[in-house]
Amino acid sequence: MRDAMRYVKSILIYLLCNGAGLLLATLFVTGFRVSWAAFFTAVILMSVALAVTAPIARKIAEKRAPQLLGGIALLAIFLSLLITAIVVPGVQIAGIASWIGGTVLVWLGSLLASFLLPSLVFREGPEKP
Repeated sequence: MRDAMRYVKSILIYLLCNGAGLLLATLFVTGFRVSWAAFFTAVILMSVALAVTAPIARKIAEKRAPQLLGGIALLAIFLSLLITAIVVPGVQIAGIASWIGGTVLVWLGSLLASFLLPSLVFREGPEKP
């Protein structure tokens, strides 16, 4: 039961980190818009797309272009944003600068949240008798 709860918490952190990154890009990148109605759908779809594209991008880079391994997270986030923008009507990313800035801010927001959130979510409370 404890392992199942840890797994649920890990998924929650993953979604929150991606949501933080998406929110950061929405707030600070001109031309990067996610409507509030579409935000939760976008976070879920982007997270699923990211979970699928990251391992694929890593395998391709390992075989064909090992120099890209450092940028795999950025490439995977870009691909997940592309998929999300195509599928979710409330997501609009206009212009190259918005795509680049959005990708970098989603990555940065997710990265920062991934350092901060686990200590809050996995903090053990007082022991129960």
